[in-house]
Amino acid sequence: MPELPDITAYLSALAPRIVSQPLTHLRIASPFLLRTVQPRIEEIENHTIRALHRIGKRIVFEFDNGLWLVLHLMIAGRLHWRPLGAKLGGRNNLAAFDFPNGSLVLTEAGSKRRASLHLFANEAAGQEIDPGGIDVFATDLEGFRTALTTENRTLKRALTDPRILSGIGNAYSDEILHAAQLSPIQQTAKMDPAQWQRLFTATRDTLTLWIDRLNAEAAQAFPEKVTAFRKDMAVHGRFGQPCSTCGQPIQRIRYADNETNYCAQCQTNGKVLADRSLSRLLGKDWPRTLDELEALKKR
Repeated sequence: MPELPDITAYLSALAPRIVSQPLTHLRIASPFLLRTVQPRIEEIENHTIRALHRIGKRIVFEFDNGLWLVLHLMIAGRLHWRPLGAKLGGRNNLAAFDFPNGSLVLTEAGSKRRASLHLFANEAAGQEIDPGGIDVFATDLEGFRTALTTENRTLKRALTDPRILSGIGNAYSDEILHAAQLSPIQQTAKMDPAQWQRLFTATRDTLTLWIDRLNAEAAQAFPEKVTAFRKDMAVHGRFGQPCSTCGQPIQRIRYADNETNYCAQCQTNGKVLADRSLSRLLGKDWPRTLDELEALKKR
């Protein structure tokens, strides 16, 4: 699932291409994509993109008539910049946004249609879709700690819960916890001040590193290969490979549809996390699917 650094790269690449450009036509190939009925989707055609925004892992297109179109890519949704009028053949092509200078094509791999579009009448209505997580760059250490300790959770769950933090998912939470040298199942209620400082610093530094790196790539070419598995990552997607810090093999926790990667040497005092008590803990703390986690919203 594209997370904060990936969404930021998309926004960086889209801005010079579509901001101040009119959406001449929106072609929707999948009947499951558009999740709202009013306003009508025709009301944004021939209107100009005034600005782009991010709400968690969602991309917002703000139009000059005040309407907000919100795109959630979910797990397998991706964006592609194509020549104007690009065809929508094939089941993976869900929609095309036609602009005078090209077409933005939305695809989704697999058979499940999770990606979604919502059209809202104004900014206030659009903000209602926000799960409520805080922006880690807009808070301090105390605000960060307060958000993560509203409930006692494992660090993995706290970092990826969209009601707690904005835009962090499975991949970058693994990277953050490795950088902080903390266990993914460390509980927030049992953290000491030094651990909180490490986690806060690692969260900001890890996201900044990848935002800068992916934005630099997006400045050269539109990000066509957005993936949760990047060769320069420290632990995520690297099960069995040597840790870049200590050389020990990367371990993993598998629970339902979720997988977490970590280094036992760097993060859990050499302990491999695999026993019955762990399974019981995960059953209480982790949703069984990423879809369940992404659907969470503050009440």
